[in-house]
Amino acid sequence: MQLQEILYSQGFGTRRVCEGLIQRGLVHVYPNGSPVHAQPCTQPAMEIVPDGLRFRVKGVDWQYQSKAYLMLHKPAGTECSQKPSAYPSIYTLLPSPLRMRPQKAAVQGVQAVGRLDQDTTGLLLLTDDGKFIHRMSSPRHHVPKVYEVTVKHPLNDAQVQKLLEGVVLDDDPKPVRAAACLTRA
Repeated sequence: MQLQEILYSQGFGTRRVCEGLIQRGLVHVYPNGSPVHAQPCTQPAMEIVPDGLRFRVKGVDWQYQSKAYLMLHKPAGTECSQKPSAYPSIYTLLPSPLRMRPQKAAVQGVQAVGRLDQDTTGLLLLTDDGKFIHRMSSPRHHVPKVYEVTVKHPLNDAQVQKLLEGVVLDDDPKPVRAAACLTRA
C-alpha cells in the first residue's frame, strides 16, 4: 500500500494533504516498529506493508489499524452527537485522525456504539466498523446491556415497576423496558 494511502486511511487528511505531509518530511516510518531508527519519508508513493506499521506524523506517534476500536469514559456535560445542541460533542475529545478516518457513509470517523445523555458519565465504545456498530446497537440482535446507575434519591417500588413496564424516550415511540432491575441500599 502506498504511504499516502496509509495516512489517508488513518484520517490524516485528504489524499493531497497526506501527500504534502510526506513531501515536506513530516512523516517518519519506524523500521521494525522501533522509533529509535525512525526514517523520514518523502516519497508519497513508497510501497509499505501496513500491518504492524508504526509511524510518526508531525511529531505524533501512530500505529496503523485497519479499523479503530476505542473505549472512552464519557464525562458529564458532553453530548454523543456529531451536531451537538447545547453541550460540547464527545468527538471533540478525540484526536483529529480518529474524527477524520474515511468512511463510505456520510459521516466520517469513528462513531459511538449507542449513546449516553449529556449529564451521564460512563463507558462508551467508538469505532469505524459499521458492522460492529450495527451488531451491538440493533434491537434485532438482542445484545444485552447492563447499566449501573447511582441516583440522587432512593428509588421506590413504583419507579422500579415503571422501568420494568417500559419508558417512552423522546426519539422512540415504543416503550423501552428493563429486563431486570436490582437495587442496593
